[in-house]
Amino acid sequence: MLDKTLSIILAGGIGSRLHPLTADRAKPGVPFGGKYRIIDFTLTNCLHSGMRRVLVLTQYKSHSLQKHLRDGWTIFNPEISEYITAVPPQMRTGESWYGGTADAIYQNLYLLERSNARYALILSGDHIYRMDYAAMLAFHRDQGADLTIACMRVPLADARGFGVMSVDEAHRIRQFHEKPANPQPLPDDPHSAMASMGIYVFNMDLLCRELRADHNIATSSHDFGKNIIPQLIETHRVCAYGFGGTAGRVTPDGYWRDVGTIESYYAANMDLLAPVPPMNLYQTDWPIRTYQGQHPPARLAPGTSGREGQLVRSLICGGTVISGGNVRRSILCSHVHVDDDAVVEDSILFDGVRVGAGARLKRCIVDKDVTIPPGERIGEDPASDAARFTISESGIVVVPKGYQFTNGLESGM
Repeated sequence: MLDKTLSIILAGGIGSRLHPLTADRAKPGVPFGGKYRIIDFTLTNCLHSGMRRVLVLTQYKSHSLQKHLRDGWTIFNPEISEYITAVPPQMRTGESWYGGTADAIYQNLYLLERSNARYALILSGDHIYRMDYAAMLAFHRDQGADLTIACMRVPLADARGFGVMSVDEAHRIRQFHEKPANPQPLPDDPHSAMASMGIYVFNMDLLCRELRADHNIATSSHDFGKNIIPQLIETHRVCAYGFGGTAGRVTPDGYWRDVGTIESYYAANMDLLAPVPPMNLYQTDWPIRTYQGQHPPARLAPGTSGREGQLVRSLICGGTVISGGNVRRSILCSHVHVDDDAVVEDSILFDGVRVGAGARLKRCIVDKDVTIPPGERIGEDPASDAARFTISESGIVVVPKGYQFTNGLESGM
């Protein structure tokens, strides 16, 4: 069954709620957990699930993402029809860019049809989770389904941001509402709802037929959740596959996060620092693959004052040097330098960030190639931070890529 499946990863989103982290990169290409990119988790699931034909539909500011795919994911052999291929908009069906999840796939319908696949596995490139897609495909086949949607329980208060479904005892979806104002709770739990994860298995012939029909509807948003799925529930067998069970080869942890906002992105990174992380990156049966540069080892060293660098409950990556500084509950990507007497707390620092002597950072996300001047304070004075940087609802300060501090006059690069 796996060799009859084509996987399609939607990776072209602008990610406006993650700005300024997405000012120069697509959301799936945003760094995560120090050494990974967000899309690595979906690609890893494909790899370990036995998916060997993968299309990655790119669009918005895709250069960084495509470079990452080239450097870290050129692992399959095209001579035996295995591939991970980036597919930017081709404008084969008109002069428009991708406009909606269904339209993105419709514009590449020729790739689906010439693949000779019987099934299409449709995925999002901007979620953090582990999942064995092979188990979901087997469920789809065993249920005789036309379409299968992966789902999970979410708190009722959060369900407004998802597609919410009602499922009967035979796993069949009877109702589906995309981002409802008043989500329907589960019969056995008034505080939860059953939400779509945006992971679909289609019979290929049905998918192609529905994409063509949807394309010809002028009033359609060309979106799976808003248009195609609600219609199919009335006419076809549409089933729900529960996420986080014991089926499949991956050790289940039930962890799934949509990291589409600064708040959710920050929280998911901080989850990795828990004494027992809800997602264990050290799990040996499902390691997360990524591109790794040839960086020297990370190290702690004394600063010019002779004070030793200190590290408390943090993740640090290759090439990083803590030279007399103090890092607490933070994630440091590669080639980060924390100088003498500097303090970094509850923060995420991207590649190439340098924190000058005596600087203080608290609850910050600092994008790559930023030099924090000696003695600088970020995360302590909300008014001062708001005048210079983006601040989330809970006060997380985001310093954009290449930001420059020049004699007290800062500028974005």
